[in-house]
Amino acid sequence: MQHSILLFDGYCNLCNAAVDFVLKRDVQNQITVGSLQSTEGKVLLRHFGLPEDYLASLMLIEQEQYYVGSTAALKVAKKLDGLWFLLYPLILVPRFIREPIYGWISKNRYRWFGKTSTCRIAKEEEVGKFLTKAHPFFRSIE
Repeated sequence: MQHSILLFDGYCNLCNAAVDFVLKRDVQNQITVGSLQSTEGKVLLRHFGLPEDYLASLMLIEQEQYYVGSTAALKVAKKLDGLWFLLYPLILVPRFIREPIYGWISKNRYRWFGKTSTCRIAKEEEVGKFLTKAHPFFRSIE
């Protein structure tokens, strides 16, 4: 089973709700989550050549590949329990159509959904699902 890392904007209310949604439906524990603002998130952003202050979209890492925006969201949906995998065929819609829609939501997310003053941290029952430097991916990039 392929394990994935999902990085999100830890201050964004929409992103935090999306992470809660993913954590509840990732019954096979395929996804580890972490904030883009965390130390671990910044290491991964640097590793993939993205700026440390990158917050434009979700970032999904699978093996040595990373995906952002609508592609990341659809690849996550494919891994979730329930019928969410039915969204994955939308990956066939060309990116030049999908990304502007995703970008529009991303650009307006703070205005529509607000943001918190502190970055999201794991609840007690979620600790094992949050990214730490002990994650095997960090050993592969050292």
